[in-house]
Amino acid sequence: MLDFDSFFWENPPWGNGNKKYRLGLKPISKDEWIDRKIGPNLYEHKKKLLDSKYNDVIAVTSDSFEAQELLGQKFNLKKLVYPDAIADMSLLIQDDLCLIRANGNQELLAASVCSPSYWNLKSKIGKPLKDIHQPVTTLNEKIGERIHTFIKQAPIMKPFARQNWLIHGDTKRFHLSEEVSLSKEPSKWFVRSERETLCRFHEDYSLFTINVIFQPLSLIHNYPEQKQNLLSSIKTFDAEEIDYFGGYEKVSLLHKYLLS
Repeated sequence: MLDFDSFFWENPPWGNGNKKYRLGLKPISKDEWIDRKIGPNLYEHKKKLLDSKYNDVIAVTSDSFEAQELLGQKFNLKKLVYPDAIADMSLLIQDDLCLIRANGNQELLAASVCSPSYWNLKSKIGKPLKDIHQPVTTLNEKIGERIHTFIKQAPIMKPFARQNWLIHGDTKRFHLSEEVSLSKEPSKWFVRSERETLCRFHEDYSLFTINVIFQPLSLIHNYPEQKQNLLSSIKTFDAEEIDYFGGYEKVSLLHKYLLS
């Protein structure tokens, strides 16, 4: 059973009908960065994946040891249980963790991703951000260079946050690829919102975090203005963004549902 989150619906991640793919980062306090203590259910979800599908949720490059060690100091990590420090760090916080080189090509150096939304960590590790975003060419065109510049010039130990959103057919956290058996009834769908933070914690390294929450899409009918704003947002999708979101049929079903 999902808890109703009134704050979410009064302040949805699509805002006033904003384009979905935008930078949208705003400064937050250091206390809001990596201080989100993990609850028992999410801890169990992560621990189970770490113990049974380690290579699906943890990936590191051969030159990521220094970055993991420095990040471990920020987490006050005392001991290692798993082969990679980022795995142990992931059990200390609600979020998934992605370690990025702050300079040069900004490669993904190490990551613990236990709640992926249509992407496979093993296919991303070691790649520059521009290559990771390559499946949606227009995403690179719209904000790729801005992301690169932002990470390169970000002040050290000044965290930023943004709220992303997707639509899923269930509340399962682990989706390496798109759902193949998505219900044709959007009333059974869920808004999957991802609170993302970005902090250049060292001259050479940045941490990107992802914290997932779910809300039933059906609740949107209680918020007519927010429903209209979501309609406005999906109308901004281009062909590649539609494909990345789940395809024309999914977007069409969502559009009709929001008009009902």
